[in-house]
Amino acid sequence: MTKKQKDLQSPIDFQGNVEKNSQNVLLSVQNLRVWFELRHLGFGHAGYVHAVDGVSFDLHNREAIAIVGESGCGKSSLMKTILALYKPTKGDIIFDDKNINQLKGESKMWYRSKVGFIQQDPYGAMAPFMSIQRILEEPLIINGVKDKTQCVDRIHKVLNEVKMEPVEEFLPKFPHMLSGGQQQRIVIARAMILQPKLLVADEPVSMLDASVRVEILKLLRGLQEIHGLAVIYVTHDLSTVRYFSDRVFVMYAGKIIEKSEVNLLVNDPLHPYTQALLEATSEPDSANAKIMKQIPPGEPPSLVNPPAGCRFHLRCPYIIKGVCDVKEPPEFIKEENHIVSCWLYE
Repeated sequence: MTKKQKDLQSPIDFQGNVEKNSQNVLLSVQNLRVWFELRHLGFGHAGYVHAVDGVSFDLHNREAIAIVGESGCGKSSLMKTILALYKPTKGDIIFDDKNINQLKGESKMWYRSKVGFIQQDPYGAMAPFMSIQRILEEPLIINGVKDKTQCVDRIHKVLNEVKMEPVEEFLPKFPHMLSGGQQQRIVIARAMILQPKLLVADEPVSMLDASVRVEILKLLRGLQEIHGLAVIYVTHDLSTVRYFSDRVFVMYAGKIIEKSEVNLLVNDPLHPYTQALLEATSEPDSANAKIMKQIPPGEPPSLVNPPAGCRFHLRCPYIIKGVCDVKEPPEFIKEENHIVSCWLYE
Protein backbone atom coordinates (compact mmCIF):
# COMPACT_ATOMS: atom_id res chain seq x y z
CA MET A 1 0.00 0.00 0.00
CA THR A 2 1.36 3.39 -0.96
CA LYS A 3 1.72 6.30 1.46
CA LYS A 4 -1.06 8.16 -0.39
CA GLN A 5 -3.46 5.22 0.06
CA LYS A 6 -2.68 5.10 3.77
CA ASP A 7 -3.35 8.82 4.08
CA LEU A 8 -6.73 8.39 2.40
CA GLN A 9 -7.73 5.51 4.67
CA SER A 10 -6.66 7.13 7.94
CA PRO A 11 -8.62 10.06 9.39
CA ILE A 12 -6.47 13.10 10.07
CA ASP A 13 -6.07 13.95 13.75
CA PHE A 14 -6.11 17.74 13.88
CA GLN A 15 -6.53 18.32 17.54
CA GLY A 16 -3.93 16.05 19.04
CA ASN A 17 -3.94 16.22 22.83
CA VAL A 18 -5.64 19.58 23.20
CA GLU A 19 -7.49 19.58 26.49
CA LYS A 20 -11.20 20.29 26.24
CA ASN A 21 -12.54 22.42 29.07
CA SER A 22 -14.42 25.66 29.57
CA GLN A 23 -11.15 27.61 29.73
CA ASN A 24 -10.19 26.36 26.26
CA VAL A 25 -13.37 27.39 24.42
CA LEU A 26 -12.76 29.85 21.60
CA LEU A 27 -16.30 30.01 20.17
CA SER A 28 -19.54 29.24 21.96
CA VAL A 29 -22.86 29.17 20.10
CA GLN A 30 -25.77 29.27 22.56
CA ASN A 31 -29.37 28.46 21.60
CA LEU A 32 -28.96 30.26 18.27
CA ARG A 33 -31.99 31.02 16.13
CA VAL A 34 -31.86 32.70 12.73
CA TRP A 35 -35.30 33.34 11.23
CA PHE A 36 -35.94 35.21 8.00
CA GLU A 37 -39.23 37.08 7.70
CA LEU A 38 -41.48 36.44 4.71
CA ARG A 39 -43.69 39.21 3.36
CA HIS A 40 -46.77 39.06 1.18
CA LEU A 41 -46.52 41.47 -1.78
CA GLY A 42 -43.66 43.18 0.02
CA PHE A 43 -45.78 44.53 2.88
CA GLY A 44 -47.83 42.03 4.86
CA HIS A 45 -46.17 39.59 7.24
CA ALA A 46 -46.39 36.02 5.91
CA GLY A 47 -44.36 34.04 8.44
CA TYR A 48 -40.71 33.12 9.02
CA VAL A 49 -38.17 30.75 7.52
CA HIS A 50 -36.64 28.93 10.51
CA ALA A 51 -33.19 28.56 8.92
CA VAL A 52 -31.38 27.92 12.23
CA ASP A 53 -33.56 26.87 15.14
CA GLY A 54 -31.97 26.30 18.53
CA VAL A 55 -28.34 25.39 17.75
CA SER A 56 -25.75 25.16 20.53
CA PHE A 57 -22.13 23.98 20.55
CA ASP A 58 -18.63 24.90 21.73
CA LEU A 59 -15.51 25.07 19.57
CA HIS A 60 -12.19 24.72 21.35
CA ASN A 61 -8.84 26.22 20.46
CA ARG A 62 -6.90 24.20 17.86
CA GLU A 63 -9.97 22.07 17.13
CA ALA A 64 -11.49 21.27 13.73
CA ILE A 65 -15.22 20.60 13.51
CA ALA A 66 -17.37 19.78 10.51
CA ILE A 67 -20.98 20.91 10.04
CA VAL A 68 -22.63 18.43 7.70
CA GLY A 69 -26.03 18.32 6.03
CA GLU A 70 -27.86 18.42 2.73
CA SER A 71 -28.72 21.63 0.89
CA GLY A 72 -31.27 23.73 2.77
CA CYS A 73 -30.51 22.31 6.21
CA GLY A 74 -29.30 25.67 7.57
CA LYS A 75 -25.55 25.11 7.67
CA SER A 76 -24.76 28.11 5.46
CA SER A 77 -27.06 30.39 7.48
CA LEU A 78 -25.31 29.20 10.64
CA MET A 79 -21.91 29.88 9.07
CA LYS A 80 -22.87 33.39 7.91
CA THR A 81 -24.23 34.23 11.36
CA ILE A 82 -20.94 33.14 12.93
CA LEU A 83 -19.21 35.42 10.40
CA ALA A 84 -21.46 38.28 11.60
CA LEU A 85 -23.00 38.62 8.12
CA TYR A 86 -26.45 37.70 9.47
CA LYS A 87 -27.96 39.01 12.67
CA PRO A 88 -29.35 36.28 14.96
CA THR A 89 -33.02 36.35 15.87
CA LYS A 90 -32.25 34.90 19.28
CA GLY A 91 -29.30 33.40 21.11
CA ASP A 92 -25.66 34.35 21.56
CA ILE A 93 -22.34 33.76 19.86
CA ILE A 94 -19.40 34.19 22.23
CA PHE A 95 -15.94 34.54 20.68
CA ASP A 96 -12.92 34.87 22.94
CA ASP A 97 -15.25 35.88 25.83
CA LYS A 98 -16.93 38.60 23.74
CA ASN A 99 -20.56 38.49 22.58
CA ILE A 100 -20.37 39.28 18.86
CA ASN A 101 -24.02 40.36 18.80
CA GLN A 102 -23.00 43.39 20.85
CA LEU A 103 -19.93 44.35 18.84
CA LYS A 104 -20.00 47.53 16.76
CA GLY A 105 -17.55 49.67 14.81
CA GLU A 106 -13.92 48.91 15.60
CA SER A 107 -14.87 45.99 17.85
CA LYS A 108 -16.69 44.26 14.99
CA MET A 109 -13.75 44.98 12.66
CA TRP A 110 -11.46 43.34 15.24
CA TYR A 111 -13.72 40.27 15.29
CA ARG A 112 -13.77 39.94 11.52
CA SER A 113 -9.98 40.23 11.42
CA LYS A 114 -9.77 37.21 13.76
CA VAL A 115 -12.05 35.03 11.63
CA GLY A 116 -10.82 33.98 8.19
CA PHE A 117 -13.37 32.96 5.57
CA ILE A 118 -12.67 30.48 2.76
CA GLN A 119 -15.40 30.58 0.11
CA GLN A 120 -16.71 27.69 -1.94
CA ASP A 121 -16.21 29.32 -5.36
CA PRO A 122 -12.66 30.71 -5.49
CA TYR A 123 -13.11 32.55 -8.78
CA GLY A 124 -16.33 34.23 -7.65
CA ALA A 125 -14.67 35.17 -4.34
CA MET A 126 -12.05 37.37 -5.99
CA ALA A 127 -12.48 40.61 -7.91
CA PRO A 128 -11.54 39.79 -11.51
CA PHE A 129 -10.10 43.28 -12.12
CA MET A 130 -7.62 43.03 -9.21
CA SER A 131 -4.17 41.47 -9.36
CA ILE A 132 -3.23 38.82 -6.79
CA GLN A 133 -1.09 41.39 -4.98
CA ARG A 134 -4.00 43.83 -4.75
CA ILE A 135 -6.38 41.09 -3.59
CA LEU A 136 -4.05 40.23 -0.71
CA GLU A 137 -3.29 43.88 0.11
CA GLU A 138 -6.96 44.82 0.43
CA PRO A 139 -7.69 43.29 3.89
CA LEU A 140 -4.42 44.70 5.24
CA ILE A 141 -5.28 48.23 4.05
CA ILE A 142 -8.84 48.02 5.39
CA ASN A 143 -7.54 46.93 8.80
CA GLY A 144 -5.03 49.74 9.07
CA VAL A 145 -1.75 48.08 8.08
CA LYS A 146 -0.22 51.01 6.23
CA ASP A 147 3.47 50.14 6.35
CA LYS A 148 4.36 49.03 2.81
CA THR A 149 7.22 46.81 3.92
CA GLN A 150 5.03 45.03 6.45
CA CYS A 151 2.35 44.45 3.80
CA VAL A 152 4.87 43.00 1.34
CA ASP A 153 6.42 40.76 4.00
CA ARG A 154 3.01 39.40 5.04
CA ILE A 155 1.92 38.75 1.47
CA HIS A 156 5.14 36.87 0.71
CA LYS A 157 4.78 34.84 3.90
CA VAL A 158 1.22 33.65 3.25
CA LEU A 159 1.93 32.87 -0.40
CA ASN A 160 4.88 30.74 0.64
CA GLU A 161 2.70 28.98 3.21
CA VAL A 162 0.07 28.08 0.59
CA LYS A 163 2.80 26.89 -1.80
CA MET A 164 2.29 29.60 -4.45
CA GLU A 165 5.93 29.80 -5.47
CA PRO A 166 7.84 31.60 -6.84
CA VAL A 167 5.87 34.42 -5.24
CA GLU A 168 7.00 37.16 -7.63
CA GLU A 169 5.61 35.20 -10.55
CA PHE A 170 2.06 35.12 -9.15
CA LEU A 171 1.73 38.65 -7.68
CA PRO A 172 1.00 40.48 -10.98
CA LYS A 173 -1.40 37.83 -12.27
CA PHE A 174 -5.20 38.08 -12.28
CA PRO A 175 -7.61 35.36 -11.04
CA HIS A 176 -8.53 34.12 -14.53
CA MET A 177 -4.88 33.30 -15.18
CA LEU A 178 -4.82 30.67 -12.42
CA SER A 179 -6.12 27.11 -12.22
CA GLY A 180 -8.96 26.24 -9.84
CA GLY A 181 -6.55 24.81 -7.26
CA GLN A 182 -4.32 27.90 -7.45
CA GLN A 183 -7.35 30.19 -7.07
CA GLN A 184 -8.39 28.32 -3.93
CA ARG A 185 -4.88 28.66 -2.52
CA ILE A 186 -5.09 32.45 -3.04
CA VAL A 187 -8.45 32.51 -1.22
CA ILE A 188 -6.85 30.57 1.65
CA ALA A 189 -3.91 33.00 1.67
CA ARG A 190 -6.31 35.94 1.90
CA ALA A 191 -8.12 34.25 4.82
CA MET A 192 -4.76 33.85 6.59
CA ILE A 193 -3.35 37.31 5.84
CA LEU A 194 -4.66 38.93 9.07
CA GLN A 195 -3.42 36.07 11.29
CA PRO A 196 -6.85 34.83 12.43
CA LYS A 197 -7.70 32.53 15.32
CA LEU A 198 -10.58 30.83 13.51
CA LEU A 199 -11.02 29.67 9.92
CA VAL A 200 -14.51 29.14 8.49
CA ALA A 201 -14.36 27.04 5.32
CA ASP A 202 -17.51 26.82 3.20
CA GLU A 203 -17.14 23.62 1.15
CA PRO A 204 -13.60 24.62 0.13
CA VAL A 205 -12.99 21.56 -2.08
CA SER A 206 -16.41 20.90 -3.63
CA MET A 207 -15.57 22.72 -6.89
CA LEU A 208 -12.12 21.17 -7.30
CA ASP A 209 -10.92 18.02 -9.03
CA ALA A 210 -10.62 14.95 -6.81
CA SER A 211 -6.82 14.94 -7.06
CA VAL A 212 -6.64 18.58 -5.91
CA ARG A 213 -9.06 18.09 -3.00
CA VAL A 214 -6.60 16.01 -1.00
CA GLU A 215 -3.87 18.62 -1.53
CA ILE A 216 -6.11 21.46 -0.29
CA LEU A 217 -7.26 19.48 2.77
CA LYS A 218 -3.65 18.68 3.65
CA LEU A 219 -2.74 22.34 3.16
CA LEU A 220 -5.47 23.39 5.60
CA ARG A 221 -4.29 20.74 8.03
CA GLY A 222 -0.74 22.06 7.89
CA LEU A 223 -1.85 25.67 8.40
CA GLN A 224 -3.93 24.68 11.39
CA GLU A 225 -1.06 22.83 13.02
CA ILE A 226 1.47 25.61 12.36
CA HIS A 227 -0.73 28.47 13.57
CA GLY A 228 -2.85 26.67 16.19
CA LEU A 229 -6.10 27.53 14.44
CA ALA A 230 -9.64 26.45 15.15
CA VAL A 231 -11.52 25.41 12.00
CA ILE A 232 -15.21 25.16 11.07
CA TYR A 233 -15.58 23.05 7.95
CA VAL A 234 -19.02 23.33 6.31
CA THR A 235 -19.87 20.60 3.83
CA HIS A 236 -22.43 18.12 2.53
CA ASP A 237 -19.76 15.53 1.74
CA LEU A 238 -19.10 13.04 4.54
CA SER A 239 -16.37 11.39 2.47
CA THR A 240 -14.06 14.36 3.11
CA VAL A 241 -15.13 14.94 6.72
CA ARG A 242 -13.51 11.75 7.92
CA TYR A 243 -10.10 12.96 6.73
CA PHE A 244 -10.32 16.42 8.19
CA SER A 245 -12.23 16.91 11.45
CA ASP A 246 -12.09 16.09 15.13
CA ARG A 247 -15.85 16.31 15.66
CA VAL A 248 -18.84 16.25 13.34
CA PHE A 249 -22.19 18.03 13.82
CA VAL A 250 -24.99 16.76 11.59
CA MET A 251 -27.70 19.31 10.72
CA TYR A 252 -31.22 18.63 9.50
CA ALA A 253 -33.98 21.19 8.98
CA GLY A 254 -32.30 23.92 11.04
CA LYS A 255 -31.23 21.75 13.98
CA ILE A 256 -28.14 19.79 15.00
CA ILE A 257 -29.35 16.22 15.41
CA GLU A 258 -26.07 14.42 16.16
CA LYS A 259 -22.71 15.45 17.63
CA SER A 260 -19.83 13.04 17.69
CA GLU A 261 -16.12 12.51 17.32
CA VAL A 262 -15.47 11.69 13.70
CA ASN A 263 -14.44 8.05 14.21
CA LEU A 264 -17.49 7.29 16.33
CA LEU A 265 -19.85 8.85 13.81
CA VAL A 266 -18.35 7.13 10.77
CA ASN A 267 -18.22 3.71 12.42
CA ASP A 268 -21.40 3.89 14.50
CA PRO A 269 -23.89 6.54 13.29
CA LEU A 270 -26.90 6.75 15.59
CA HIS A 271 -29.51 9.04 14.07
CA PRO A 272 -31.43 7.50 11.12
CA TYR A 273 -30.66 10.61 9.06
CA THR A 274 -26.91 10.29 9.71
CA GLN A 275 -27.13 6.63 8.71
CA ALA A 276 -28.82 7.69 5.46
CA LEU A 277 -26.12 10.30 4.77
CA LEU A 278 -23.38 7.72 5.20
CA GLU A 279 -25.31 5.23 3.08
CA ALA A 280 -25.47 7.80 0.28
CA THR A 281 -21.73 8.51 0.41
CA SER A 282 -19.97 7.19 -2.68
CA GLU A 283 -17.02 4.87 -2.15
CA PRO A 284 -14.55 3.68 -4.82
CA ASP A 285 -15.75 0.09 -4.67
CA SER A 286 -16.97 -1.83 -7.74
CA ALA A 287 -19.33 -3.86 -5.52
CA ASN A 288 -21.48 -0.74 -5.09
CA ALA A 289 -22.77 -1.22 -8.65
CA LYS A 290 -24.64 -4.34 -7.48
CA ILE A 291 -26.06 -2.86 -4.26
CA MET A 292 -29.34 -0.97 -4.02
CA LYS A 293 -28.84 1.61 -1.28
CA GLN A 294 -31.70 2.50 1.05
CA ILE A 295 -32.46 6.21 0.83
CA PRO A 296 -35.20 7.86 2.96
CA PRO A 297 -38.27 8.71 0.88
CA GLY A 298 -39.66 12.23 0.51
CA GLU A 299 -38.11 15.65 0.87
CA PRO A 300 -36.88 17.72 3.84
CA PRO A 301 -39.73 19.55 5.60
CA SER A 302 -40.66 23.16 4.98
CA LEU A 303 -38.73 25.52 7.24
CA VAL A 304 -41.64 27.95 7.08
CA ASN A 305 -43.95 25.50 8.85
CA PRO A 306 -41.69 22.89 10.49
CA PRO A 307 -43.49 19.71 11.59
CA ALA A 308 -44.15 18.98 15.25
CA GLY A 309 -41.87 16.56 17.05
CA CYS A 310 -38.70 15.30 15.40
CA ARG A 311 -38.26 17.04 12.06
CA PHE A 312 -37.12 13.81 10.43
CA HIS A 313 -40.15 11.76 11.49
CA LEU A 314 -41.94 12.19 8.14
CA ARG A 315 -39.11 10.27 6.42
CA CYS A 316 -37.89 8.05 9.24
CA PRO A 317 -38.27 4.26 8.85
CA TYR A 318 -38.13 3.80 12.64
CA ILE A 319 -40.79 6.32 13.66
CA ILE A 320 -42.47 5.75 17.03
CA LYS A 321 -46.07 6.85 16.54
CA GLY A 322 -47.35 9.23 19.21
CA VAL A 323 -43.80 10.16 20.26
CA CYS A 324 -41.61 11.15 17.32
CA ASP A 325 -44.46 13.03 15.64
CA VAL A 326 -45.50 14.87 18.81
CA LYS A 327 -42.53 15.66 21.04
CA GLU A 328 -39.24 17.21 19.98
CA PRO A 329 -36.39 14.94 21.11
CA PRO A 330 -33.82 16.33 23.55
CA GLU A 331 -30.15 15.43 23.38
CA PHE A 332 -29.37 11.90 24.60
CA ILE A 333 -25.80 10.99 25.54
CA LYS A 334 -25.19 7.55 24.04
CA GLU A 335 -21.58 7.53 25.19
CA GLU A 336 -18.88 10.06 25.94
CA ASN A 337 -18.48 12.47 23.01
CA HIS A 338 -21.47 11.01 21.14
CA ILE A 339 -24.79 12.86 21.50
CA VAL A 340 -27.95 12.29 19.46
CA SER A 341 -31.41 13.90 19.35
CA CYS A 342 -33.58 10.84 18.68
CA TRP A 343 -36.26 9.11 20.74
CA LEU A 344 -34.82 5.68 19.80
CA TYR A 345 -32.08 6.28 22.39
CA GLU A 346 -34.25 7.45 25.30
